[in-house]
Amino acid sequence: MKKNIFDLYMNKLLELPLWIKQVIYVKLKEDIKEHNCEKILETKEDDLFALYKPVLTFNGRTELMQKNCGLDANMYSFLNLCNADYSILEIALSMYLTMEEAAKYFMFCVEQKYLERPESDQAYAMAGFISGKFKTGEYFMHNKKLSFNQVQNALDEQCRINSEGKQLKYAQVLDSMNLVDKNDTKMIFTLQEESKKRFILDYTSAPTASRAYMNLEEKSSEEVEKLKDENKKLKEKLVQLLKIVRKDV
Repeated sequence: MKKNIFDLYMNKLLELPLWIKQVIYVKLKEDIKEHNCEKILETKEDDLFALYKPVLTFNGRTELMQKNCGLDANMYSFLNLCNADYSILEIALSMYLTMEEAAKYFMFCVEQKYLERPESDQAYAMAGFISGKFKTGEYFMHNKKLSFNQVQNALDEQCRINSEGKQLKYAQVLDSMNLVDKNDTKMIFTLQEESKKRFILDYTSAPTASRAYMNLEEKSSEEVEKLKDENKKLKEKLVQLLKIVRKDV
């Protein structure tokens, strides 16, 4: 049975009171801004590689069923989750993969015609970049930000500058030629680095409003029981005192 771990986690967060979600949003936005990645807030959902649901081709379904190529067991697990309509994010969480590893599996399967190429150029470009398949220029070329000639001109310019004894990275050359916004390059390099981190999600640990209420109810119930116990003890002491008084009389 399909179990969307991330959806379960998100649903719990979405159930939180609005004032809590407001603070979470502000804090996340500040953190993203500090990493110079504000551009990711402009990315449309359909262009997010993490949310893309891979589609198996006929070759992919055949290989998954017959295993003619004798691929690695993890590769078949990857294809199986693709066939189950999982997103890249869900596949990574289910298989305990980094996003970089998931991207490498994905790009391999696309190259082998096991998976269809995404309709979104942005999603495909990001998959290629964080997997290490595409270099910076190729990334911008695949997402239609640069043409082949512009990429080549930037390479020629980098060679010219380096031949003069200066060492400039390709992204710096793109910026100096005003071909790409430097914030775009900062964003993709940050995402590439972050994609190497492994993330294990325990959706049961997500706080919920209902859980908070339940805790309050439990606490109140405990306090009531405690008061009842104290009252019982007081009654017993009063009874004992009355017995002593009666004896004295």
